[in-house]
Amino acid sequence: MRAGPGVNAVIQARSSSTRLPGKVLRPLAGRSVLGWVVRAASAAPGVAKVVVATSDDASDDAVAAEAERCGAHVVRGPLDDVVARFGLALSEHPAEAVIRLTADCPLLDPALIGRLVAVWRAEPSLDYVSTTLVRTLPRGFDAELVRAEVLAEQVATASGADREHVTSAIYRQPDRYSCTGVVVSPAADDLRVTLDTAEDWELISALVAELGDVPGSWRSVVSLLRSRPDLVALNAHVEQKKVGQ
Repeated sequence: MRAGPGVNAVIQARSSSTRLPGKVLRPLAGRSVLGWVVRAASAAPGVAKVVVATSDDASDDAVAAEAERCGAHVVRGPLDDVVARFGLALSEHPAEAVIRLTADCPLLDPALIGRLVAVWRAEPSLDYVSTTLVRTLPRGFDAELVRAEVLAEQVATASGADREHVTSAIYRQPDRYSCTGVVVSPAADDLRVTLDTAEDWELISALVAELGDVPGSWRSVVSLLRSRPDLVALNAHVEQKKVGQ
């Protein structure tokens, strides 16, 4: 794998979610959930290419087709080896760094994604920059930038749950890798706008009905949720799956 010019966004996507199958293809205000994520990544300052990394399983043929329809590049690899798919994305679309996104975060904020690029450009020796190293944003605005050489190392060496979670072996070893995080104030990490359950879908649909078909803005989302405890209550009880589950 060789580094190339620019920073690429790589969106991991599959249809076989355990808790809400087919969620990335659900229609949301006239476009698919995946389409929302592709749009956010494409609008992010400093992102050169948007690549959707899905599986080569027949169940993901529709995901690949939708990604292409949305204007993204597509790579396909092992269903249960996500880091291998990121390796394919880096091989086929060389970059200096890769931003990892997931297709179940339709409200992703392009400005936050661009902020990661800006932080890394200011200090390119950093191995990892994310919105989650110290979580202050709602879950659902997750974005992680990884230097290309470090990602290639993970492709070659990661094992177990790290092959599914791609970056976990990086931020788990701060003595080995240079890591930093983007934080906001006041913190809003008690909120959840990722899509993993039917309750999450109810909340996200309500948010989009209020905010419209526009790229995500974390400030707008937080402001609305702070004023609407009834919406927050829709998925407040949902627990995020942990690494290894």
